Order: sequence, then C-alpha cells, then structure tokens
Amino acid sequence: MSTARTYSDLTAPQLATIVPELLLSGQLIDRSGMAHLISAFGRETMAQIAIEEWMAASPVYTHRMRDALCVDGDGVADMFKCLQLDIGAPPQFMDFRYEIDDEYHGSFVLNHCGALMDVEPLGDDYVTAMCHDIEDPTFDATAIATNRRARIRPIHRPPRRPADQHPHCAWTVTIEPERDELPLPPDAEEMFTRRAASVELSAIDTTATDGRVDYRGDLCDDLQFREWSHTALVRIAEEVALQHQLLALGFLVSLRRYADSPEQVDEIYRKQLTGIAGLAADRLRSALALAPDAQGLATVISLIPVLGPVQYTGVTARVVGDGVVLAIPHESDARSDGGWLTLFDAEHLEPLQAIATGVDAHWNVEAVTDTGHALEVTFALTDDERSESGEVAIARFSSGAAWEFVDRGRSLPITPIGSPV
Repeated sequence: MSTARTYSDLTAPQLATIVPELLLSGQLIDRSGMAHLISAFGRETMAQIAIEEWMAASPVYTHRMRDALCVDGDGVADMFKCLQLDIGAPPQFMDFRYEIDDEYHGSFVLNHCGALMDVEPLGDDYVTAMCHDIEDPTFDATAIATNRRARIRPIHRPPRRPADQHPHCAWTVTIEPERDELPLPPDAEEMFTRRAASVELSAIDTTATDGRVDYRGDLCDDLQFREWSHTALVRIAEEVALQHQLLALGFLVSLRRYADSPEQVDEIYRKQLTGIAGLAADRLRSALALAPDAQGLATVISLIPVLGPVQYTGVTARVVGDGVVLAIPHESDARSDGGWLTLFDAEHLEPLQAIATGVDAHWNVEAVTDTGHALEVTFALTDDERSESGEVAIARFSSGAAWEFVDRGRSLPITPIGSPV
C-alpha cells in the first residue's frame, strides 16, 4: 500500500508545469457550470450568479495570495501581480498585457481572451453579458483587495467592431486619493468568515536559494513559474486549489438565491463539479505524463484542485494492490464550509467517477464504505470502457479544454512608462 503524492512531493519543474494548469482549471469552472444555469434560469440569471460568485470569492483569495507572496503595496503594479495569480486570468489563455504609467495609473489589454472565444459564437447578447454586465462589478471587486479607491474602466471591449478587432479589449486602471472607497461586497464579507479564508497552508521557506520566494519588486511580464523556488510553488499551487473552493462556495451562495428547491441546488452544483472534475483530471494526467495505472489515478486525485488542498479538505488517496482508495473525512474545514465535499455520499459519486474516467476509461467505482470517520471509495480497473459524462462534454465546449501552454522565455520586469531603463 502506498499513499499518493501531494504538491510538496513534486519537483519544482513539475510544479511549474501544473500551476498554469491549475489556474486554467479554475477559469473553466464557469464553463462547466454556466450552461446548466442557462438551462435552468436563462441568460440574465446566469450572469447574475456569475457576478455574485466572483464578487464573493475574489476579494478573499486575492487577500490570501497577497499575504502569501508578500505583495504589500497598494498600487497598480501590486494589483496586476495578483491578477497574474488569479484563476480569473490564467496565463496565455487570458493573455493580459500590462503597462504602468506611475504608481497609481496603468492599463492592460487582453491580447487573447479565451473566455471571449468561448462565448462569441453564442452571439452579442452573451458577449455583452460577460464583457459588460459581469466584468464591470467583478473587476472592481478584485481591485479593491489591493486598494478600495481603485477603478478598472474600459477603453474598448466586445462585442468586437470590427469583428476581428485586436487586442480583444483594453482597460485603464486608476487609483485616486479623493475617491470614495468601494465597500467590500456583502457576500465577500461573509466569505471572510469561512474556514477557507483562514486555513493555514504550507509555509514558504524565505531562505531558499532555488528561485523566487515572494513577489516583491518589479511586476514581471509573462511570469515564469520555473523561476520560483520549490516551496513557493507548493504554496502557490495550494492557494490556487483553494481559489477553486472559494469560487465554488460563492457559486453556491448565489445559486441558493435563485433555485426553486434544495434539490435543484444540489443537482446544478453536482453537475458543475462533475464537469470540471473530469476535464481537470484529463489535463493533469496529460501535463504530468502520468501512466493510467493505480499510481497515476491516485496522483491525480491527490493533485486535482477540486479535492484540495489537503489541509482544507483532508482528502487522501492510496494505492492498494491494483486499485485506489480515496478517503473523504467526515470532519474537515471544507465540510464545515459546506461546499463541494458535501455533495458526496454512496449514491452520488459522479464527480469522482468523472475524475477516474479522465485518467482512463477503464477505471470504475467498485465499492463505497463509511468507516465512521470517512467515506472511502475504491476504484478498480475493469474490462469495460466508460463513456465520458455529459457534464464533462459540456465543459469541453471551452477552447481551454484543448489549450496548450507555450514557453515564452524568461520573466522581464515591467517598469513605469518614462522610467530609465
């Protein structure tokens, strides 16, 4: 019997490979969930839930990332640093290009917006819902984690006129001392009381010499994770996994306002989780070139952000013979917060089966046992192939499902316009 690896057991190059994957996975949570909201409630309610979930989650996880990486300023560059480590802006897929005029003024463009590529085929109404209705309040909610006098405003944005307009959008960022401070969104205030807001994750060794240990100093263009230390990458990976959990909690809080019944809440919430779980498992297995055997499945379960980080969820996986046993403890911070982990019981294991199928179609849930302390799920290899679930197929609608990251060289500092080189 062997226990699967955690983030800390990976090498620094492996961590540098999967951190962008984890950021992309977080972005694709909405590709998994929003189709089910549209089906249940229509476009306008979908947009409102998207607004409320991001406004609830992003101030909390941005605050956490600032603390973890010692981003202690209140200027535009500090805000941009946080965006580079935000599941709302995975590198390359959401290709932000930043400029800094001075400490409190700057701008950015999206050289490529994967989210736009996903919704543009649906028509202008959906593009407007995302690029206007959703972006305006959620950008500001993210910005106020750095400075409550910050405002992010469009220069131009989709629907694109002409249809091939590039860059896809452009925005200014300003911080003015005479402005009123924006309040913290009420859902974010409540989210700061959840255990996800304060759970302790792996400490960064600030004396390490194998790479960056914080994000002090200049903002970097095309932040390269291979330039970070091993312990910093472990912490970043854990924080990004926690971002998934916080966004899912924000989704749940909002969904409950619009659903007709608790049963409808559980149904949509489970479909959201199933879709992103299967897609993320497939991409993780591929990114790390894992074998589709028991060790490969156990490793994916241990690294997949929808079941982590382990300090928050307590979820573990171990290889037993030719199979894998996953354990979900009955008591954990994640259980207390009431998010994704509360969906699992003996009759509802669809997201776990989606993870297994994402590793190899021959993996199947063989047995479920309640030990009194945990729900244990045993996976076994079978001769039969399972089809990918409909929820995962819906998530694959996104161009992010097949996205390939490329090497863009080393990180380069972005200095204020007019500064000496």
